[in-house]
Amino acid sequence: MRVLVLDIGGTFIKYACMDEAMRFLERGKIQTPQDSRESLVEALGQIYDSLLPLDGIAIAMPGIIDSEEGYCSMGGALEYNTGFHLRRHLRRRCPVNISMENDAKCAALAEAAAGSLRDVDDGFVLIFGTMIGGGYIKDRRLHRGRHFSAGEVSYLVTDRDSMAGYGTVWGNRCGTPHLCRMYAQQKGLDPTGVDGVQVFEAVNRQDTDALDCLERFTREIAVQIFNLQTVLDVERFAIGGGISAQPVFIQSIRRHLQAMYRHCPYAVSQAEVVPCAFQNDANLIGALQCYLNACKN
Repeated sequence: MRVLVLDIGGTFIKYACMDEAMRFLERGKIQTPQDSRESLVEALGQIYDSLLPLDGIAIAMPGIIDSEEGYCSMGGALEYNTGFHLRRHLRRRCPVNISMENDAKCAALAEAAAGSLRDVDDGFVLIFGTMIGGGYIKDRRLHRGRHFSAGEVSYLVTDRDSMAGYGTVWGNRCGTPHLCRMYAQQKGLDPTGVDGVQVFEAVNRQDTDALDCLERFTREIAVQIFNLQTVLDVERFAIGGGISAQPVFIQSIRRHLQAMYRHCPYAVSQAEVVPCAFQNDANLIGALQCYLNACKN
């Protein structure tokens, strides 16, 4: 079996040709079209053409995804996908079986099956990318929710007095681009020229501005993990996305979280925080699992 597996992000589309044993046969990435859903479909079609023959397509993507209907009810980091029957349109271009799932839910499936959540019943995956993806594992199964939006932590409100401002939802405050903007502003740099690699290079050389930005950024993450744990009482949070490969990022979240637990006057449950085992491949591996599960049904 040869399956085209696609991880559609706000900036890049990572793709791989994989088999049913989860082996990577070929892989690559392209920039994500920013202008229209039609451009997205054609970009995916060109990847498909380059890897033929293929038995199917498995997609991980941002937004609220009706995985049964292949419908994007909300596009997340790719707003043009809102209200789009992607599977229906893509199948016209690529006439094979196609599965679709939210990217963080794919990561959660991968981590629950064979990664950082494989030995717990209840866990939560947080993926830090353009925004923040979330996937909730309950009783070793992915919990999607009635409207397929369980785990959509990007839309947690951080300012009750204003829903109009950019920074009022958590995904806009703690997605990776926000850390880059914080650092650029502190340094007086053009934010379009700063990426996460530069920020963590500065952190690792002990640049005081970068360290201050990381402190503020991870403190806010710790607050929301504390809140999520209070509601869900999971055993472990697995942290993914490109910046999760930086040990200092995970360490800083843990330090702020432990400080909150120490100072909390109540006996609240505490959750472990670990990096995702599959890191940048989690979405691809989980998307393939969704595809194989759909083939069985």
